[in-house]
Amino acid sequence: MSSVFIAGTGTALPGEPVDNETLGRALGVSAEWMDVFVGTRFRHFARDLDTGEVRGSLAGLCARAADEALDRAGLDPADVDFLVLATATPDRLLPTTATEVADLLGLGHLPVYQLQAGCSGALQALRLGRSLLAGDAAAGLVIGGDVTHRHLDLRPGAARRPPAELVNYVLFGDGAGAAALTAEPLGDRLAVRAVLNRFSGQGRAPGQIVNWYGASATPQEGPAVTEDYKAIEESVPDMAAVALWEMLELAGWEPGDVDYLLPPQLSRNMTRRILDRLALPAAREISCVTDTGNTGNALPFHQLDRVAEEARPGERALALAVESSKWISTGVCLEKV
Repeated sequence: MSSVFIAGTGTALPGEPVDNETLGRALGVSAEWMDVFVGTRFRHFARDLDTGEVRGSLAGLCARAADEALDRAGLDPADVDFLVLATATPDRLLPTTATEVADLLGLGHLPVYQLQAGCSGALQALRLGRSLLAGDAAAGLVIGGDVTHRHLDLRPGAARRPPAELVNYVLFGDGAGAAALTAEPLGDRLAVRAVLNRFSGQGRAPGQIVNWYGASATPQEGPAVTEDYKAIEESVPDMAAVALWEMLELAGWEPGDVDYLLPPQLSRNMTRRILDRLALPAAREISCVTDTGNTGNALPFHQLDRVAEEARPGERALALAVESSKWISTGVCLEKV
């Protein structure tokens, strides 16, 4: 398959950053515990922690990021031939958030896709966008975002929740990101050299579960969100290392060819564990999670946004994302041309 190009990127975060002291007061846990446990310093929420007021939607965040990506690429909405959006936390089941974003951007009469996915969804969307550009499309939008605040019950007593639930209160934040893809080298001119999307969870218990409750739900069905953090700690670094070598083989690169490494971004402490396992000391790390929290499908686009700004012609970047829900590895190799 011939290369396609990331011509522009965009990002969006809601509200002011929430530091560990502020979140700790809301949860009834210490900031020091959060520092030691996850290492993340800030995150953003589309909901005021004091009043509970919801200040924005996922669709609104995604539209902001997509509009910025189009502007940086020098494209108009009329140039967009398709839109792909990845999220684990849509605003509604129907209509899809993808169609709401298309409407906000003034797009019509084009294919619109929504991928239900966790951290791997952003690069899955990129893979689908690449395939669509191999057809008769000239340009398209791939978007990723998550709004996790709706799963956080901040009423008194949150600190008494079991660790499998409480961990989600300190790991995640809200945000969106986007990339404008083109069949020709425009704008930021980041050529997509290889993309990986691999499911490896056959026969394995999920590392994360996000439940959906309808009118007939009962309390016995369990909490909305749970994580097997120990399984994630044990599995994700090894999965990332395997994906790294698969990506290098797909692109025909050697380890020393990588100028920028965009590792999976569960938390700052987990990122350190992953980087130790990947062992690419010559590559510059591009990480955002310390200052944004884990924004799920938005995070890879926030990393790509930094690469688009910093990379020089001939430099190469390798991005990885690993989803623990049912163990999915994704990756992309990029080259500035």
